[in-house]
Amino acid sequence: LVSSFGGKSYTFNVAYGAGKAGIDRLAQDMSYQLSKYGVATTALYPGLVRTEANLQMEVDGTWDEASGGLDLSQGESPGFSGKAVTALASLDKKSMMARSGNVEVVAEIAKELDFTEDDGSIPASIRSLRYLLPNFVFPQIEKEAGKPVPDWIRNNVPDLLVPWSTFSSGPPPEMDTR
Repeated sequence: LVSSFGGKSYTFNVAYGAGKAGIDRLAQDMSYQLSKYGVATTALYPGLVRTEANLQMEVDGTWDEASGGLDLSQGESPGFSGKAVTALASLDKKSMMARSGNVEVVAEIAKELDFTEDDGSIPASIRSLRYLLPNFVFPQIEKEAGKPVPDWIRNNVPDLLVPWSTFSSGPPPEMDTR
């Protein structure tokens, strides 16, 4: 099943979030009910994906507004999620069943199970500081400070994972009046 962080935190709109939360719950409940038959389930969280539609939005000049300015060149190929499914399906039954019902980030599966994009790279997890800071924090700092984040900071962001609980509550940033 393909889901996203929209299942854990406000993303785009109500329908998107409710749909993704439903997928996450479906993976969990299917795991519970189908484990006695040896059926494993998971909800995959791809990162930003360079889909044909997203690439066309970039050509049309609508990508920046639709995405909030995310750098599509840093996105995953559509095939990267397919490699995650293949890697998970290649696990022995005990390992597969131990993971069943979870949500899993595709880039994190790649690091763990040793697969890459076709060019040999592994994109940063969408819960990694290496992804979050340049895409969400640095633009806000630059907007408020009126100057760019220094390269020595931008080029040395660690690949540390933010805890899942960080994504589980709170209003969308533009609605936060604290």
